[in-house]
Amino acid sequence: MAEESRFKKWLDDTVFNPLEDKKMPVMQHLFEFQARLTKIVIIVALFFVGTFFYADTLVQWLRVPLQNMFVPGDLAWSPTDLPKIPFVFLSPAEALWQNLKVAGLFALVLATPYILWEVWAFVVPGLHSQERRFVAPFVITSAVAFYLGLSFSFFFVLPFALNFLISYGVQAGFIPQISIASYVGFSLWFLLIFGLVFEVPLAITLMAKLGWVDVPFLKKYRKWAFLGAFLFAAILTPTPDPFNQCLMALPMYFFYEVGIISAGFFKKPKTEEEESDAQQPAETPKSGSGGLRPQTAAAGTSGGDDDYVGVP
Repeated sequence: MAEESRFKKWLDDTVFNPLEDKKMPVMQHLFEFQARLTKIVIIVALFFVGTFFYADTLVQWLRVPLQNMFVPGDLAWSPTDLPKIPFVFLSPAEALWQNLKVAGLFALVLATPYILWEVWAFVVPGLHSQERRFVAPFVITSAVAFYLGLSFSFFFVLPFALNFLISYGVQAGFIPQISIASYVGFSLWFLLIFGLVFEVPLAITLMAKLGWVDVPFLKKYRKWAFLGAFLFAAILTPTPDPFNQCLMALPMYFFYEVGIISAGFFKKPKTEEEESDAQQPAETPKSGSGGLRPQTAAAGTSGGDDDYVGVP
């Protein structure tokens, strides 16, 4: 325990306390924001140059879930029974625009750790020491959860959804020819949404930590959360079929339940006043012969011996 306290003191003195806000004026905050935003733009632009150079390779990687299924036991992709599906483009600039879109998205994903670091360095001077201890793990965990959502969608959800949809069209007698814009938009949208779906438990935990919600409140609105998950899935899915809605809504509701469990562990601690109020039982009038009876006689009326006079 002594070593742990010394380590916390060293951490406060060398890391957290030097980051305290020096009461900078508003214009100086704006200049700092401009400088950090400029750095972010430069780093993203540098990543974009590299990703655009390999844009064709990235598009080919996006094509992998179209005709392959990931086998977790072998940690490898297995080809499906679908015929080879060619990509077509319907306008002169469509292929170039999709390469720019893929390169830009991958540049943002690769630059996310640096972006989070710049946001952290800008926000942390205005936080207290205990807030920084909570926000830093939350930011790191949210980034990891987002990457896990992308990976889960790419390796499991996207191949399953594409194989089901393409097989349904092929069995119906149609010839699959997919526009490069349609496929890239479908894939990137699925990846982004599942990256955000994995953030649901963290968002619920944060609200519970701030005292906005608690476990009884979340359990009370379970059915509305289930309905809301399907409504959001109906809005967010790139296709109107119920299959993709279920693929998105069921994990969303599952993570809502995970958020309830997490909120129970990381709930906001009660203050001394709240604990004292909870310990004091509510004073209710007792009924029966030994208790007080309600006053039945109106004020100002003459009564006999049986009239009851309330305690002032």
